[in-house]
Amino acid sequence: MRWRRTRRSSRSPASKDTSAKSVSVSESGDALATGGGEALSGYRGPDPRSSSNAEAAVTVERSGNASASAAHAVAISGHVNQLIVPPLAPQAPVVWPLRLGSVPALASSFQDRTAVRARIDEARTGHATVVLTQVLSGGGGVGKTQLAAAYAHQSLTEGIELVVWVDASETEQAVAVYAHAARCVQAPNLALSKSPEDEARAFLQWLATTPHSWLIVLDDITDPDGMQPWWPPPSAYGRGQVLATTRRHDALLSGGGRAVVDIDTYSAEEADTYLRERLNSAHATHLLDEQAEALTKTLGYLPLALSHAAAYIINEDVPCTDYLNRFNHSAASLDDLFPRQADTEGYGRQVAAALLLSLNVAQACEPVGLATPALRLAAVLDPAGHPHSLWATDAVSRYLSAHRPASAPAGASTEAGPTQARAALRLLHRYGLLTDTAQAGPRAVRLHALTARAVREHTPSDTQPDVVKAATDALTELLEDAPTNNGEDRTVLRTNIDSLDAYAGDLLWEVEGHHLLRWAGRGWSLASAAVPYWQRLTATSERLLGRSHPKTLIARRDLAWTYFRADRFKEAFALLREDLPHQEQRLARHLAARRLRQKPIDTVALLEDTLAVRERLLGPEDPATLTCRVNLALEYWQRGKTSDAALLLERVLIDREATLGTHHPRTLSVANRLESWRSEHKKYWWSSKRLLARAHRADSNG
Repeated sequence: MRWRRTRRSSRSPASKDTSAKSVSVSESGDALATGGGEALSGYRGPDPRSSSNAEAAVTVERSGNASASAAHAVAISGHVNQLIVPPLAPQAPVVWPLRLGSVPALASSFQDRTAVRARIDEARTGHATVVLTQVLSGGGGVGKTQLAAAYAHQSLTEGIELVVWVDASETEQAVAVYAHAARCVQAPNLALSKSPEDEARAFLQWLATTPHSWLIVLDDITDPDGMQPWWPPPSAYGRGQVLATTRRHDALLSGGGRAVVDIDTYSAEEADTYLRERLNSAHATHLLDEQAEALTKTLGYLPLALSHAAAYIINEDVPCTDYLNRFNHSAASLDDLFPRQADTEGYGRQVAAALLLSLNVAQACEPVGLATPALRLAAVLDPAGHPHSLWATDAVSRYLSAHRPASAPAGASTEAGPTQARAALRLLHRYGLLTDTAQAGPRAVRLHALTARAVREHTPSDTQPDVVKAATDALTELLEDAPTNNGEDRTVLRTNIDSLDAYAGDLLWEVEGHHLLRWAGRGWSLASAAVPYWQRLTATSERLLGRSHPKTLIARRDLAWTYFRADRFKEAFALLREDLPHQEQRLARHLAARRLRQKPIDTVALLEDTLAVRERLLGPEDPATLTCRVNLALEYWQRGKTSDAALLLERVLIDREATLGTHHPRTLSVANRLESWRSEHKKYWWSSKRLLARAHRADSNG
């Protein structure tokens, strides 16, 4: 920039030329001011035509390129007649300790959870960042935020100089808190920041280099990818800590030197202590009764649910027994049992909404559209767990394919095979809606009982039959491998059938799933406990199918057999006598149909096929399997296959001695028949030997 100032002399006072005072500016431009600064390109000064202006004319040539940023900054390119820069007021020093953000208050009757905090403390010792997540998923409510709040309050008590609580549910919100914190701690180079992101980065840089001690709490991270650039760095002085909470199970959370600590629900003791202390603090100990422990167990020891339940009990002045009865009533919804006014700790959400908070987000992720139908299927099974193999069945693939929404991405196939079913399972695991842990064996896939109930309550009525049908068919496929599995596998299948029956009720019979109930009933080892099961199953079959229906007669036969096992012989014989006319009618209809068809039946082949099916579906020791084996042995004997008959009956005798004992009537019947066959076979052998000897002597004499 070049500029020139000229002064012209006066000829005479009378002939003073006022027009000689002037300003000339040429080719000026490029003035930019941001952040409250001031920029000038050209001329600033008094009007030269003013009579009070004693200055000569000013000429400015080719001025430009002036810029200023940040408050109070000044940039000049050209001529300034007078510049006054007011002194800046000095910034007040930061007063330590400093707490930023809304640290939640500790809940009433907060449980210290010693064992859990010991694991957190151990992780904090070896890592600058600790991420709290839940091991038993269910959409939250396990107390992660409360544990983090306890550490925040503890840090302030211990003299940590900076505690920042960040709501990390949205990345933009976390950045805004960082930017505010940068100004509060007077981070260096803020004057150069042009955006909240720049200020946030300045704060992170300050955290890395400051000698002050600090704790940053990132609560409820929902987008680990979005938060990846915004994790606080390690402190150069080793005086910084980060504590984060999340429902997610992404591998990204354990990167960058971060330690992940799984947070489970309360222990049984912690849940009982919480409920008693909470009611005691409200002077409501009279509402505690013998069902308090059962109530905490029914709620799955979930802290969020226990908090709402305790508030409901206090507000409504109902004892634990009454509340438990209401909870177990099938018509009661979670929103009725945990109303909004029961949120006395300020969680901000009702229990059902909190448990399913992540479902909509998961539904939009790959594999798109499968999260909701997959979770609905898992919700009708045993919350304690079901096997991975269920998700590889054809039934699950058909169900997911049929219920994938039409709004799936363009070009994406609506078919969902085992690979996509597995991907849907992992997606639900990452979003904390269920837990998928291979180390858990046959109970690898689990979800909290309240989450399952919330999902079932939000399943449309027209979708429920499809869910039940899919679960029924998938379990049926697993039953085909059940005889080769160990006892634990069969137990897991039975508990899942029980859970499906408890939810579906009559709907299970409508989708032809009652054969699962018979399989589960035949697995009862204790006869006295099996009697009520078969009584209930028989009554349901009579009500839904009719007294003389073949399935009902089978159920009544199984009930009679259970009576025998329980030494209730009179009831067993009475039941069989009642069914005899119906069985005779069935036999008569069967013979009549056979005569009409005029087709011979290969009895041996039919019995062999029947035995193979029963051994696969019912097991080798099931009463129906043993009966079929006896019938096949009898047929072998009549056809002259005496060796095969004897071997088969010997196997039946071993099985009946093992299951019924050596003195049971059925065991004795088999033993007597086998002895009779052996005796008859021995007589035949001696007779044959004598005839052969006579023939030999006759040949020798001749």
